[in-house]
Amino acid sequence: MEIALTNVAKRFNYSWIFKEINLLLEQGSTCAIIGHNGSGKSTLLQIISGVLTPSKGEITFSLNGAKVEPYQHISIATPYIELIEEMTFKEIYEFQQAFKKFKLSFEECNSLFDFKGVKHKTINQYSSGMKQRLMLLLAVAADTKVLLLDEPTANFDEEGVEWYHNLIEKYTNNRTVVVSSNNKEEYKFCNEIIDITKFKS
Repeated sequence: MEIALTNVAKRFNYSWIFKEINLLLEQGSTCAIIGHNGSGKSTLLQIISGVLTPSKGEITFSLNGAKVEPYQHISIATPYIELIEEMTFKEIYEFQQAFKKFKLSFEECNSLFDFKGVKHKTINQYSSGMKQRLMLLLAVAADTKVLLLDEPTANFDEEGVEWYHNLIEKYTNNRTVVVSSNNKEEYKFCNEIIDITKFKS
C-alpha cells in the first residue's frame, strides 16, 4: 500500500506541532520518524494510522493504484494502546482475529512469544516487557501491508531487542514499516529518516 502525505500539519489548541510535511511511503519502504521527546513523532504516527486527522493537508492510501480505507491494511503497536488484561494470550489472539486476518497461526505466535510459563495466565500478570512483546507480536502477525511501531523496544532488555530485530527481519518483507523513535537501535534497518523537528515552523 502506498501512503502519501501532502502538506500535512497538526496543531493542538493554538500550538502547531508540525507543519507542511510532504512524504511518500511506497510499498515495502522502511521509514523512521525521529526527534526529541514531545516533538510530535507519535502524533504523526497516529495521523498515518488514521487515529488522528491532520489540522491541514491530506493523507491518502492507495493499493494497486486505487484509493482505499486504511484500517484493514494497517497494524500498529504503541505504548498508548492498551491490551485487554483480563484475557489470556490465546483469548486476545482470537479476539484480534475478529478484526483482522492473521498470517501467523496461534501455534506460530506462541512459539515466537517464547514465554511458555504464561500461556494460561491473564495479561495483567505479565511484566511490562512481556506486554510489549505481545503487542509487537500481534501487530506483526496480522496480515497487513503496513506496520506502524512507536518506541517498539522501550521495555526490553538486550535479549528482547534481539528478539525484536529477528521478528522484523523475518516477517516484514514487502511491508511498509514506520518506526517512531529517538533510539537508533530501534530503527537501524530503516532506509529513510524523517526528522520531525525540521517541520516546526
